[in-house]
Amino acid sequence: MKNINLLDFGKKEKVLNYACQTYKLSRPSKVGEVMDLIRKCQPNSFQEWENFYFQNATTKTKNPSKISLETLNELGIRLYEQVTKVVIPEWSEAFRNITQKDCINYIYNLVINRTFDGYLREKSVINDELAKIFPNYIFEESPPELDHAGDIDYLIKIRDNIAIGLQIKPITASSNFANYSLSERLQNSFDAFTEKFKGKVFIIFSSKVGNKKVIANKEVIEEIREEIQRLEKIYR
Repeated sequence: MKNINLLDFGKKEKVLNYACQTYKLSRPSKVGEVMDLIRKCQPNSFQEWENFYFQNATTKTKNPSKISLETLNELGIRLYEQVTKVVIPEWSEAFRNITQKDCINYIYNLVINRTFDGYLREKSVINDELAKIFPNYIFEESPPELDHAGDIDYLIKIRDNIAIGLQIKPITASSNFANYSLSERLQNSFDAFTEKFKGKVFIIFSSKVGNKKVIANKEVIEEIREEIQRLEKIYR
């Protein structure tokens, strides 16, 4: 299959990626479930995929609407407005005010403080909550090849080589976890995990209550339970 020539935005791409993710302009609620659509299409050419997308794509909202080329153009215009009216002024101010001390403190905070906080968060969520809810399963810290990029923090072992993946994030990773959007790299990483271990990957958001870190998105517990039951049924 011939590859499409991807557009090269050069140094501008980092800004465009940041703004697009921050303002959720590429979420399923805006552009549809793109990866699900292309897998249903199984295209043999770019033209086949493009036609399929505009024929079938709808917004993932309470009242779905059909997506057209005009829809994407409107999203592009909104992206431009956010970049020019919000992102550039905010970044320009940050660039003017950043100091060497800020950079020194940032590196220390990233390596020491955040690592320790993340360690406590993982232990609390696993030991104080999930291990008690699912006492018949083993929770293992992920091996380095899965955790090196922060993709998979823990495994729930179902059988040999059959597992569910967990990524544990602070609630500050998303001001509204219901609107959290996976990057393409993370989605590919999660898909690769499922291909290898058969189980899905679940993102758990933790918040602080007193001195404890607790699961904020409680609905994920039932989703994990359903996935355990699915895997048990298939691989019993």
